[in-house]
Amino acid sequence: MTSLRALLRDPHFRRGARDMLDFAPGIAAWGLVTGVAMAKSGLSIPLAVLMTLTVYAGSAQLASLPLLAAGAPMWVVWAAAFCVNLRFVIFSAQWRVHMGHLSRGRRMAIGYLLADLNLIAFQRAWPGAKREPGQVRYIVGGIVTIWFTWQIPSLFGIFLSEAIPTQWGLGFAGTLAMLGLTYGLLNDRSTWTAAAVAGAAAVATFAMPLKLNIVVAIAAAVAAGLLIEQAERAGQRMKGGA
Repeated sequence: MTSLRALLRDPHFRRGARDMLDFAPGIAAWGLVTGVAMAKSGLSIPLAVLMTLTVYAGSAQLASLPLLAAGAPMWVVWAAAFCVNLRFVIFSAQWRVHMGHLSRGRRMAIGYLLADLNLIAFQRAWPGAKREPGQVRYIVGGIVTIWFTWQIPSLFGIFLSEAIPTQWGLGFAGTLAMLGLTYGLLNDRSTWTAAAVAGAAAVATFAMPLKLNIVVAIAAAVAAGLLIEQAERAGQRMKGGA
């Protein structure tokens, strides 16, 4: 209990929690939309609550819901969720510098709770790619803010789904929120190219059944991003050798 009070009073923890408040409106809107979508997709209330608390990945949840509703094979559902979350493999490589010294259990627990926006806020606050004191506490502070900002609206969406008319256009509001969040991730040439490739692939394969065009778009985007990063590294090595 003493250690918890000390953490809550820590300036790095508080700064991390405060910095994530900038993203709270968009996250809350998307969480509400996801909660409503889960409840109206045919999932029971207990199963929807279990999904939001354990899966804790809005994009993977929304990619899985239409497949579950369509009766898609479980391997297709798993493949869609896996492809949607492939970006975290790249993110984990960036986190490694700052959390590689932690025990495996702590890394797994923190990694499970980290979201895309945690990395954006962290890189703004700690622009240097090196480990410094206070970084882990900053990360934990951001995790706490995002977790509550996502889960509370998501649970409201689940339990109040019948009281929220579809005429409100929450789906469109959630789409706008996700577009805003996505724009914040486009900070270099590789991510811009990956976004363009994903959009083109999704449109080109729109006719595929079970919304598999989403899986194709994600795979194409990840491949494009990795190829560009490798090309940039190779160019840097050539310049260094010269």
